[in-house]
Amino acid sequence: MQQRVLLSIGSNLSDRIKNCRNAIERLNRTEDVRVVRCSSFYETSPWGRKAQPDFVNCAVELLTGLSPWQMLGLVKSIEKELGRTEGERWSPRPIDLDIILWEDKIIDHEKLKVPHPLMQKRRFVLVPLAEIAPDWIDPLTGKTIRELLKACKDTEKTRKVSNP
Repeated sequence: MQQRVLLSIGSNLSDRIKNCRNAIERLNRTEDVRVVRCSSFYETSPWGRKAQPDFVNCAVELLTGLSPWQMLGLVKSIEKELGRTEGERWSPRPIDLDIILWEDKIIDHEKLKVPHPLMQKRRFVLVPLAEIAPDWIDPLTGKTIRELLKACKDTEKTRKVSNP
């Protein structure tokens, strides 16, 4: 059974847009995964640790027959393939893929939390999501992505730099 999933993708090292596009390409080449929608690319200020280069972020909507655990394994393998190494939390990285929403599922496990626990605090996640899925509902709050963005207190820069 195909399920709808929203991912956030970001990069702040090397060719940031190319890194994001490469991640999207690899997702789309995976059996039982199809990218159905991609947001524009946004240049965003770093979140959590400020002393690092700006990010480029986007969001994608997928249709997949994979389980959430298989998807977690896939995004981790794509990150590794594209040069991400283990480092300090919120450190610079060539690619970052996060599972944000999975249909109306709530997953609360040490290694996987869906909806993403920091989604509603981050403009760099909400702005691209609102472009492609403004009416998706966060199953924890019952609010749409549009409503979460309107209520978001994050004031960091989020500037469109490229179309998908």
